Amino acid sequence: MTAIQTESLTKRFGDVVAVSALDLTVEEGEIFGFLGPNGCGKSTTINMVLDYVRPTDGRATVLGYDAQREPKAIHERIGILPDAFDLYGRLSGRKHVQFAIDSKGTNEDVDDILERVGLSAGDAARPAGDYSKGMRQRLALGMALVGDPELLILDEPSSGLDPHGVREMRQIIQREADRGTAVFFSSHILSQVEAVCDRVAIMDEGELVTVDTIDGLRDAVGSGATMELTVSATPSVSFDDINGVTNATIDGTVVTVTYTDSRAKAKVINRVEAAGVTVADVTMEESSLEDLFEVYTNHADESHVDAEVSS
Repeated sequence: MTAIQTESLTKRFGDVVAVSALDLTVEEGEIFGFLGPNGCGKSTTINMVLDYVRPTDGRATVLGYDAQREPKAIHERIGILPDAFDLYGRLSGRKHVQFAIDSKGTNEDVDDILERVGLSAGDAARPAGDYSKGMRQRLALGMALVGDPELLILDEPSSGLDPHGVREMRQIIQREADRGTAVFFSSHILSQVEAVCDRVAIMDEGELVTVDTIDGLRDAVGSGATMELTVSATPSVSFDDINGVTNATIDGTVVTVTYTDSRAKAKVINRVEAAGVTVADVTMEESSLEDLFEVYTNHADESHVDAEVSS
């Protein structure tokens, strides 16, 4: 059984096609990143999957249930952290979680939920109106975890968080996945997506551009990785005949090689050393998800894409 599956899922608003014939499969237990520029159709897709918006054409299933015919069964089995959510400022964090437990009719331990999202007993006793942005996000996620959901749907879970908050949210997501929960989340913080996702989908202008692992995306665009060698002297070498090497430059005692086949690394180093030069240091840098995002969407200058949040 798949966590989410869409078949030709389409949504039109008048003459505007927000989502066009989307075919997407999210497997059980995986962390799946859903990416794209603002206005590409991510939120509309999530809203159709949750039956907040009805599709114009096509269908979606969640945990085997039809999204439009069986939304109640779906919502009983999933947890949702929407992009925009409200908390009751006067209620404590503990009372928020207890309310979620009472609403779902479970007998879970409030403290266990709070511990899973990193809220202390002191934090839980405070009114939510006094919470920082990060604490608010963790509390809302804790409420989403009530009922031990089989699937978490998170829409921009790290929006507005500082680097520390982003790191905490990433750790929580990973822990929930380790418990066997499938996680489907959209995010503009590409470093977070790259750090935790098993696969990613990229949307652009309402259409699905690609679905793959990060390594698969690199291979597909031939972006590969870059290796920089610091050497004892300027070598007189050529790497043209080494399979997988796509570019090479020699600038004094620095040799920079771009490659798409990892087996090329050792061959390059051996070639340099065979020229009588000592390799003092080796550094490598793979193409980031930001680079791949730009290739697939041609939105290199989109300021909303934030890949600089440190990990």
